[in-house]
Amino acid sequence: MPSTHPRINTVLEPPVYETVKRLATQDGVSLSQKVRDLVREALELLEDAALEEVVKQRRKNPARSIPHAEVKRRFRIA
Repeated sequence: MPSTHPRINTVLEPPVYETVKRLATQDGVSLSQKVRDLVREALELLEDAALEEVVKQRRKNPARSIPHAEVKRRFRIA
């Protein structure tokens, strides 16, 4: 059954293609699935790096913190 997901066509250098092919074979998945997984992992790494930058900025300018008991009181958490 054909997929309804959006598609991306790309051109890889032969060494990159062979590496992805080898990884797909090792994992027992299709090339498409392996590329999808690698792209997801790369996006997660980029997201982690961006969040790390937010953390660094917050550490430079720390805001007044609220004690845990105060958070519970504000949100009426038992």
